[in-house]
Amino acid sequence: MRKTTIELENMEFYAFHGHYDEEQRVGNRFRVDLWFEVESGPAARTDELEDTISYLDVYECVREQMEIPSRLLEHLSDRIVARLRERFPTMGRLCLKVSKLAPPLGGQVERVSLVTED
Repeated sequence: MRKTTIELENMEFYAFHGHYDEEQRVGNRFRVDLWFEVESGPAARTDELEDTISYLDVYECVREQMEIPSRLLEHLSDRIVARLRERFPTMGRLCLKVSKLAPPLGGQVERVSLVTED
């Protein structure tokens, strides 16, 4: 059994997540990084997309969840992971990083990030 890691890096979204009402109205830029393990043997042998997990489908799954406002990054991350697990039951270990760029903290902060491993 051969494990391969697929990474989707620096996916950027404009979304309406945040604890404060203004964040929910104005929105902000978010960056999402995701890596996950797949069993790569079948796809390596057949050269067929249906023998692996399509990263286009994974991206669409993340995008759909990013469009649903959340007050907390913890809630957003949990929703993304749950949806990925539901949609892709053969997905192995995964690591998801959700970053809010230029968060409104009253000072210069490039990003705040939450990392979830599952």
